Amino acid sequence: MSSTNNAVDPPSSGLFDPIEISPAVVPRYPYPGEPLSPMYPSFPTTYEPVLTGKCPVKFSAISDIMDKTASDCSAPLAALVGNVVCCPQVNSLLHIFQGHYSGNSDQLVLQKAMADDCFSDIISILASRGANSTIPALCSVKSSNLTGGSCPVKDAVTLEKMVNTSKLLDSCSSVDPLKECCRPVCQPAIMDAALRISASETSNTANANIVGESAGMNVLNDCKGVVYSWLSRKLSVDAANTAFRILSACKVNKVCPLEFKQPSAVITACRDLAGPNPSCCSSLNTYIAGIQKQMLITNRQAINCAAMFGSMLQKGGVMTNIYELCDVDLKDFSLQGCLLRSLPADVVFDNSTGFSFTCDLTDNIAAPWPSSSSISSLSLCAPEMSLPALPTLHTSGNPGASH
Repeated sequence: MSSTNNAVDPPSSGLFDPIEISPAVVPRYPYPGEPLSPMYPSFPTTYEPVLTGKCPVKFSAISDIMDKTASDCSAPLAALVGNVVCCPQVNSLLHIFQGHYSGNSDQLVLQKAMADDCFSDIISILASRGANSTIPALCSVKSSNLTGGSCPVKDAVTLEKMVNTSKLLDSCSSVDPLKECCRPVCQPAIMDAALRISASETSNTANANIVGESAGMNVLNDCKGVVYSWLSRKLSVDAANTAFRILSACKVNKVCPLEFKQPSAVITACRDLAGPNPSCCSSLNTYIAGIQKQMLITNRQAINCAAMFGSMLQKGGVMTNIYELCDVDLKDFSLQGCLLRSLPADVVFDNSTGFSFTCDLTDNIAAPWPSSSSISSLSLCAPEMSLPALPTLHTSGNPGASH
């Protein structure tokens, strides 16, 4: 994807603007001996879902959010965008469904049998609209997510007596996508509400047989789900979805979702370097090419992934900054060199261009090599929402360097 900007000068300040990229303009597939990547055009088949007939919900009222979720989790792409796009949208849909289901009653959750039926219908409808049928496994969601689990408060009246609902609504009705992750407003309001209802007197009897720190965390997480359900009743579907996706983005951008196998070959080739080494760069590029096939990640996640992998290499004795030596950029950690933006984004589908993504043209931002201090010292909020360096065009490369 870096080839798309070879003819332009780097900006004097700031980052390249993101571009809209569709499969029609995705560069030539780099692995000709292998099957086509799911990133290339594919059109989902639609059909009438077979429903249980036991879920008393008019899904037509939330049809738009169902369509958005089906698109974000489209069958050929779900595994590649699951961490960043699909699963955050699925979780948001479930919260919104909870609020929609209980809108005419006092209850904020579903009973187990009803949750099983409605969850089954949700997955069936999504699949009928082109979504991957493995969403439950891919996103680790199940029908019990709709039941409130071990949270002792599951009705609106009790929640509203225990929680400062005005503060909760003020904090979460309009979530700032740039500030929320660094100076959170909605997140602590939800946590405060969840803590209040999780510590209710009823929890002493309802959960008398539950002990231990992990059980307490489960109760808290279940209560956060109840708070989300309450918010879903008070906000419009669009406002709720926007807020929930931003909160998800704050969470997913903090960690690297890639799996790193032990880089023994890279460590052997790159340990004790005195200068440019074609063997080292070749070994490093081969390893990173394997990582790059896993999924699309955000620019924020790429920073974390680069730091994590660099730390693994340092522990193996590679002390030279081989990212700089071998021209490794942030984009090299994401599928097709397409870094997704750190802000919530959706997969776009239409009949003429197929699936499309918005990629950040942070093509030539060098991958950060970890300093001697802890990786945790890397701040993603200073300056707020900035990337580590301005993009520059390479004029030359070292032997075996990644381009």
